[in-house]
Amino acid sequence: MTETLLDDATQGRVVAAYLKSHPQFLSDYPELAAQLTMPHEKGAVASLAMYQLQSLRDKNAELERRLADLIAIAADNEKLMERVHALTVALLRANTVEVTARSVVAKLSADFHTDQVRLLLFGNQPELPRAAWLQQIPGGAAELPEFADFLQQLEPVSGRLSPQKLERLFGDDADHVHSAAVMRLDHTGMLAIGSKDPDRFQPGMGTLFLKMIAATVTAALARARDVA
Repeated sequence: MTETLLDDATQGRVVAAYLKSHPQFLSDYPELAAQLTMPHEKGAVASLAMYQLQSLRDKNAELERRLADLIAIAADNEKLMERVHALTVALLRANTVEVTARSVVAKLSADFHTDQVRLLLFGNQPELPRAAWLQQIPGGAAELPEFADFLQQLEPVSGRLSPQKLERLFGDDADHVHSAAVMRLDHTGMLAIGSKDPDRFQPGMGTLFLKMIAATVTAALARARDVA
């Protein structure tokens, strides 16, 4: 028993000596400082207790910041979901391809606060209006070599497009588009949204809502053609 106590005391002195010669030790291992129990006394030893308290405060502040970010993201997602729902309802009311196309562009421009919207539809449909926001591509995907790779996949793309792609999508307004999101509408065509803000659409951003919009527009156009 005595030998054990002496050993513990010796080990304690070794630890104390090490900490004295390495005062930055707890800075290197802050998780240890948060676990230590300190006496409630005045003096130099109280500085470690204050360090522990400040460390816990910093961690709580960081958790609060993360929670605030998550709440903000959730609020933004809720608003986006409401806008996608409103778009879906508007397209359900459309009974022709022209009304469907106009509804898509109108809702995306107004509700989603986008600067430019372009709808590119494969084939030639004389009943559709001649408008800057609509391009009819009689030859289909073959007439869009700039997007050959994109049209082989279903994933939307977002970010800063090449000048050639911007020109093909937005024509005379291409110089005003600094970031964009492009969606494939199955075998029907493409939908592009452009923004003057270079950070509005970024590579790697979540594409869930873009996929939902693309699927909704594709289904609405197919329905309108079937009704016609």
